[in-house]
Amino acid sequence: MVVRSVQKINHKYINSVVKKALKEDLKPMGDITTRLVKFSNKKITAKIIAKQDGVIAGIEFCKQAFKLIGKESIFKSKIKDGEFIKKNKVIAEILANTKTILTAERTALNFLNHASGIATTTNNFVKRVGKKTKICCTRKTTPNLRLLEKYAVKQGGGFNHRYNLSDEILIKDNHIKAAKDLKRLVSRASKSKKVVTVEIENVSQLKKILGLKFKRVLFDNMNIVQLKKCLKICNRKYETEYSGNANLGNIRKIAKTGINRISVGAITHSAKAFDTSLLLG
Repeated sequence: MVVRSVQKINHKYINSVVKKALKEDLKPMGDITTRLVKFSNKKITAKIIAKQDGVIAGIEFCKQAFKLIGKESIFKSKIKDGEFIKKNKVIAEILANTKTILTAERTALNFLNHASGIATTTNNFVKRVGKKTKICCTRKTTPNLRLLEKYAVKQGGGFNHRYNLSDEILIKDNHIKAAKDLKRLVSRASKSKKVVTVEIENVSQLKKILGLKFKRVLFDNMNIVQLKKCLKICNRKYETEYSGNANLGNIRKIAKTGINRISVGAITHSAKAFDTSLLLG
């Protein structure tokens, strides 16, 4: 599994994650309700319908849920990940045994709805800021689903921050408090071959690190006046990023300062699930 690039996700990862989700739903006795249904081995058709406008993601996870329950499943997607869909349009059609569709339905839709919700939320932010500012996700993700969620962000037009603690050096407020010497800490970090980002909270901190070699300054929870002042001091010597309480109401105002990136934890940790329905034919 390659975690540094999440534009695409390999089948091994999808299979592993979906298997765990199905096990969670079926252990220890399986689908005891579907067993009551007569003709459960009869093949039927089902359609997954979008109940809202938005960007789709997670199609392969949805497909794999049906395949793992019933190998006879034929899954035909009508849209690709990253594409926009209108309300009431068909996302996919499934031909499979009745019991396969009934048993896999919730797990399949959970993956699709979760990923599409993140992609749609991300896209809403992306459309607000335009092309000059990147919307980035954070590590505020669901445990064990980070790769899926960061993939969904990409499908919505966003960008990925570091995948995990090994990817990049990000010096945050607690690192600074623990080290007690910001300038020395940044100097040590700059000797690494990794990308180095320094989070600062005020002008005083920024002035301490100006001239040191690192890639990015992250301005944390600043008001617009402070942010503009810091950007002027930076004078484009570093890549710049904003974080802290960015939302759809203020994101455009933040972007207009000329900041390069805005990290938004909400696009993963607070994205509303995309609304879909599965209807039997």
